Amino acid sequence: MHYSTTAPSLSRDNFSRAADMRHAPGREAEGPYFGWLSTELSPYSPSTVNLKTHVHTRPVGQLPFIELEPTEHPLAVEQRHGITLDRVRDIAAAVLHPTSDDA
Repeated sequence: MHYSTTAPSLSRDNFSRAADMRHAPGREAEGPYFGWLSTELSPYSPSTVNLKTHVHTRPVGQLPFIELEPTEHPLAVEQRHGITLDRVRDIAAAVLHPTSDDA
């Protein structure tokens, strides 16, 4: 799943390596970096914080692809099986325009 507001946390070594490779042509050949999702997506329960991820770099100029580990968490299930455009809109609205119920 790729949301512009979604961010993984990487280990110090992985972060350093990703930073070193930021502008390197061919960086997409790097294996994925292990990380943890560090963004709370309020439409999901349980929490999305600290879900295990694999961060796949792509060619220079493209954002990385964040792959969740294949668990039964609803976000991971939706990433594997797909979601409707209406569901994407609901998630975006909740994340971008939280209400007091979402906080």
